[in-house]
Amino acid sequence: MFPIHRPRRLRKNETIRKMVRETSISPDDFIYPLFVTYGRGVKKEISSMPGCFQESVDKIVKHAKELYSLGIPSVILFGIPEHKDKIGSSAYDEHGVVQNAIRAIKDKVPELYVITDVCLCEYTSHGHCGVIKNGTVQNDPTLELLSKEAVSHAKAGADMVAPSDMMDGRVKAIRLALDKEGFSEIPIMSYATKYASAFYSPFREAAESTPQFGDRRSYQMDPANRKEALREISLDIEEGADIIMVKPALAYLDIVSDAKDTFNVPIAAYNVSGEYSLVKAAGKLGWIDEQRVMMEILTSIKRAGADLILTYFAKDAAKLLNKPR
Repeated sequence: MFPIHRPRRLRKNETIRKMVRETSISPDDFIYPLFVTYGRGVKKEISSMPGCFQESVDKIVKHAKELYSLGIPSVILFGIPEHKDKIGSSAYDEHGVVQNAIRAIKDKVPELYVITDVCLCEYTSHGHCGVIKNGTVQNDPTLELLSKEAVSHAKAGADMVAPSDMMDGRVKAIRLALDKEGFSEIPIMSYATKYASAFYSPFREAAESTPQFGDRRSYQMDPANRKEALREISLDIEEGADIIMVKPALAYLDIVSDAKDTFNVPIAAYNVSGEYSLVKAAGKLGWIDEQRVMMEILTSIKRAGADLILTYFAKDAAKLLNKPR
């Protein structure tokens, strides 16, 4: 009797839908970004990112404990230093905010896996990701400073470093520097395909990293390019990247899928600040069901091929996923 095939049979109720579900997510998939700043007792909400904060080291430790209790296995640290200069010297200061946060977290929550963002933009007075000469970011001189930053994070106890600067050759430079200093076991998660995206705007408030002149399109990728992403990933893997990242995630799911299909390495995707803030704003206005949209977005990123998801939704999603039946 027509129709013979009735796909709706396997959608009848939530139990059967769960049983045949192709993509599942769990807190184990999440990496939660934290913004560490100087001072003590500081917990300043980021106006464009509701629920996210700039926090001093003492507050970051408490936050880290909460994250671990929710089953979130990892954080990535971004630093807001007290002092900025042309060469971002606070980025590789052994007593910098990120270095101090690493030590404090590993002391109090040793099981939490600590990843660090390796870049200079938060630490430079001009807000760019490298050394400036004649108004242009200089690639090769920047590599030395990024390497110093990565080594300083490893010495402080970081479990993984994640260069986000998009300088050519930085993965190899960092790998050689880490190995030379005895940190051959520290993996590198490369922001291999970091697009020059308008979705980063809220993050620049959070990290206080807005460029003081120009923009970052001379070193971040053109959003129109797809094949170039595979070339960038291939180069970073050749240089020693252990995990590669696609950033942003939601507007670049085709790149996540391409990367998963092409390369035999773990794929991370960064569900960035603008993607988060749009959902939060629409949810506050009552235009969307915020929880359902959040889970749909995270599921789409995992379905596209991401093994790891960096997301500001991690806490909210983990609480939802941890609810007893």
